[in-house]
Amino acid sequence: MKFRTEVEINESGKKIGIEDCIFSIGSCFATEMHEKFSEGQIQSLNNPFGTIFNPYSINNAIQQIYDAKEYHENDLILANENYISLDHHSSFDSRFANQSLEKINKNIEEANQFLQNTSFVIITFGTSYIYEFLPKKKLVANCHKIPQKFFDKRFLSNQELTESINKTIDTLKDICKKDVQILFTVSPVRHTKDGIVENQLSKSKLITAIHESIWGKENCHYLPIYELMMDDLRDYRFYKEDMIHPNSQAVQYIWEKFGNAYFTDVTKVFINENNKILTALNHRTNDDKNPKYQEFLDKINQKMIEQQKKVKHKIFS
Repeated sequence: MKFRTEVEINESGKKIGIEDCIFSIGSCFATEMHEKFSEGQIQSLNNPFGTIFNPYSINNAIQQIYDAKEYHENDLILANENYISLDHHSSFDSRFANQSLEKINKNIEEANQFLQNTSFVIITFGTSYIYEFLPKKKLVANCHKIPQKFFDKRFLSNQELTESINKTIDTLKDICKKDVQILFTVSPVRHTKDGIVENQLSKSKLITAIHESIWGKENCHYLPIYELMMDDLRDYRFYKEDMIHPNSQAVQYIWEKFGNAYFTDVTKVFINENNKILTALNHRTNDDKNPKYQEFLDKINQKMIEQQKKVKHKIFS
């Protein structure tokens, strides 16, 4: 007898190899997946604009990367004694304009170069809501704790959602490798501050827009990450204490499901060995001059050298 509904990810015809570059962008769940790739020593770049939640702002970020846009001081606003880009996450805020601009432009340059060598793009949408900054009549990626009276909050229309997704696909296919695989997901993190009913409506609009946009498009796929959390792991023991974010056990489960569908056998072994090395490197001793501990370190170093020989890019830097 089965006591739960299991959700599977369709096996990919194109697998992720150990030399592939993975670009991820979107909600905080995109960061969770990026960290898994990084732990496995797979080349990965995540959220060069910081955490972004809605398809309109994600498309804007991809377009700015494609154009290799250079931000200037007039692209920023001064609020709460910080220079702020309304296209970016608050982690780019700074008391000095040149510091914000240096970080913003460096990330765009790095992302532009990385995307040109990217084989897989993972896009994780979090919400259909968007905010308009009224003083500039501009749709923004983040409110940066500016008072609510300066914003108008609304749902993106179905047309706005599908147009954003389609533009994102076209831009990525133009800048990435010829056979780039574009994987769309909806974040399982519930935006309960919007309201339970409103969050469900927001997620459903995202899922509908993705399916409408990728229908018949080559190399574009939907990953049922939201469904894995909501239907497969439908138990609060798989959440963090806030009862909103998936915990490490849930993330690991989703990661393994993804890996089984998208990793080559070589990649699975490579990632597993690197995870063992990282676990060993985190081991500490009170006597680091102990001969047995030194022997242990020598074995780890040898394993790192063996793993390095398997790939062209530098690992364990």
